[in-house]
Amino acid sequence: KNDQEGQKKCFSFSPGVTLEQLRAELADFAAERDWDQFHSPRNLALAMVGEVGELCECFQWKGEVTEGLPGWTEKQRTHLGQEIADVLLYLLRLGDRCHLDVARAALDKLALNAAKYPAELV
Repeated sequence: KNDQEGQKKCFSFSPGVTLEQLRAELADFAAERDWDQFHSPRNLALAMVGEVGELCECFQWKGEVTEGLPGWTEKQRTHLGQEIADVLLYLLRLGDRCHLDVARAALDKLALNAAKYPAELV
């Protein structure tokens, strides 16, 4: 979308929601249902792969999809958001059960990629 002056608006996530908040709420959710017994790292990784498949189905047979999803219905956008959320939640749960700080790992990986692919050389 563009603002009134024709400048492209930057998209941003909801402020104030942290990965730690999501991790803690998800851990509570699983504990309240006694699901920890099923949440081994292997099971979580495999479940996440299944959710990635469902996420990919949202794009199947659509050809190239441009930024902002023009032409998508609100129902399609909502469904896509739910599938992205499923993948994110399994990823955070996997990090939690592996005792890995997902946010720190992501920042470290970005730093590695910056060194590997310097902006001035790509």
